[in-house]
Amino acid sequence: MQLEHVSRPARPFSPASASCRSPALEQLCRELDAAFAAAEAGPNASFGQRVRLALQRAVADPGVLRPDQRVSNPQGYCRHLLAADPLNRYAIAALVWAPGQASPVHGHRTWCGYAVMEGTLEETLYRWDAVEHRALETRRHPRPPGAVSYVDAGRGAIHQLGLSADAAMRAVSLHVYGVAGEQIATHVNDLLAA
Repeated sequence: MQLEHVSRPARPFSPASASCRSPALEQLCRELDAAFAAAEAGPNASFGQRVRLALQRAVADPGVLRPDQRVSNPQGYCRHLLAADPLNRYAIAALVWAPGQASPVHGHRTWCGYAVMEGTLEETLYRWDAVEHRALETRRHPRPPGAVSYVDAGRGAIHQLGLSADAAMRAVSLHVYGVAGEQIATHVNDLLAA
């Protein structure tokens, strides 16, 4: 098992206290809590669809992040932990991408969702080849502001996100992972050879 290395500026994993969170981030937490409650009540409501809608609403509010939560790192994309569920069901993070930065090719050990807030990310999709034991590229597409994605755990949704080297500005995306906050750098991504 490979663990993902995430570069960190001074304090990116210190979640904002509830009193420092934006109203949009508080609303996102409430909607995620409601998605869990609906999933526990029965199979009528789609958990993934609720997460996608919650992310879509959150990124529509430019005040969801403070300026310090939009800071990049020249060494690699930067992950700022914004909130962690006290029941360890999810963690919310802002990822800030400078031109030329990309995630490793990865599947997911847990469910996750993301929405692009600013800039246009490039997403490369892969399929797992069990014979060759590697991920094979299937397609690439741009993910402009407002683009939203949700996937369940497993190798059925292998991808790489990044910002092209010739981009004029950074990109910012909002992510929700089905892990405790302190596990965000170690228990989300299943790093794969491509």
